[in-house]
Amino acid sequence: MSVSQLVEEYTTLAIRSGGWMEMDRLYLRNRLLSLIGESEFLGAESVEPRSGLALLDGLVEIGINNRVTGRSIPERDILESKIGDLLTPPPSVMNALFAERYDKNPVDATDYFFEISRQNNYIKTREIANNIVFPVKTEYGELEITINLSKPEKDPKQIALEKTAPPAKYPKCLLCMENEGYEGRLNYPARTNHRLIRMNLNGESWGLQYSPYAYYNEHCIFLAEEHRPMAISQETFKRLLSIVEIFPHYFVGSNADLPIVGGSILSHDHYQGGRHTFAMAKAPIETAIDLPLFKEVSGGIVKWPMSVIRLQSKNQQQLIQASYYILEQWKQYSDVSLEIQALSADGTPHHTITPIARRVADLYEMDLVLRDNNVSEEHPEGIFHPHRDVQHIKKENIGLIEVMGLAVLPPRLKDELLEVERYLLGLDNEIADYHLAWAEDLKKRLLIKEETVHQQVQEEVGLIFARVLEDAGVFKRDQAGQAGFRKFTDGL
Repeated sequence: MSVSQLVEEYTTLAIRSGGWMEMDRLYLRNRLLSLIGESEFLGAESVEPRSGLALLDGLVEIGINNRVTGRSIPERDILESKIGDLLTPPPSVMNALFAERYDKNPVDATDYFFEISRQNNYIKTREIANNIVFPVKTEYGELEITINLSKPEKDPKQIALEKTAPPAKYPKCLLCMENEGYEGRLNYPARTNHRLIRMNLNGESWGLQYSPYAYYNEHCIFLAEEHRPMAISQETFKRLLSIVEIFPHYFVGSNADLPIVGGSILSHDHYQGGRHTFAMAKAPIETAIDLPLFKEVSGGIVKWPMSVIRLQSKNQQQLIQASYYILEQWKQYSDVSLEIQALSADGTPHHTITPIARRVADLYEMDLVLRDNNVSEEHPEGIFHPHRDVQHIKKENIGLIEVMGLAVLPPRLKDELLEVERYLLGLDNEIADYHLAWAEDLKKRLLIKEETVHQQVQEEVGLIFARVLEDAGVFKRDQAGQAGFRKFTDGL
């Protein structure tokens, strides 16, 4: 395909996206030619445009060949983002188009924003497709396992470039609104094609964006305009329920606000949501809870490896008050017999909650996952953190997404698990030492066959993830743990 044909088709897509009009065609064409280092337009056929991603690849390759940019990942991303920006309406227009669709149907609004974010390559659909994803049936339902391969590995040249790049204080963090339209640099991602939907959330300015490296369908982020640390408070529950009222087809949840049990970015107040039903949402209540202070709220203990209290009500205000009440009770609650300690001797807090909100028919539902970030001599990474015998599979913090039943496992496992399979089959292998004990156990328990070994290893990884979640549960699934859980809920 000729350069001019690529430019013409991409220009047509840009006009269709809603941010431009036919009168802008010449302007867009010339902007695009400039971005890829071309100076002439030699005419093109009037045809139905190919996909935005296919056209984008061709345009970026022309830019690289014309030495507009280099071939390193960050250099390529910056050019991709600039080209994708032409396909993306400006923030004011994007918000107006979103609002116009929202007035008809909230689903139409998010569908539009989501599709634009895919077409302009802000959401890295092709990289996400590299992830290894499989379900595993467990006693807690069907857990989802993801080996995360979407973020490309950095080569030595890129690492060296990043080390020599000057430090910067702008944007303040990866979630700040000032990322919208930011060009990026060698040690910071390109965001020229990034857009935010502005929201008034209980009198505060917030934004909605999608996650570039999504782990599930329509993985989105709600973020405060103010750059402030995350905190679980009564306002958290208010905001979560307001969000599911605005977007009833989305769930929304917050990472905890303490180290070890918290998320990766504790410096900026934000939540994660999306259009996906996790295993935890499908898990049933196995023990009812009486909440005499909140007559319009029903509650129960969820059958889940972590310690989850589920609340339901048609009354938003009572549900907010009940959630906050349980948070405050948990922050002060200790049970030394179960290694549960709310405060250190110096008053340092160790208890918080991972909350998740959703709509279920005409009910508002709030799941409260009890968290404890204490450490011990036996478990220096965390008493309620993956224990060392399962860290060969998962040793990272258990955040919101894992809590709900979706494992995000490290890229190293792609090759390591293949070596485990070779070991089990008695073939030459380079199995990692830290997988040996597990592999030997599998040999004893399973009938290993060449045609089934891959599925067997995947199933065992899923069972280990269930164990990881059990480790993170503050009230264990044994008799003593469940008795302790009921003791806490009886006190409510």
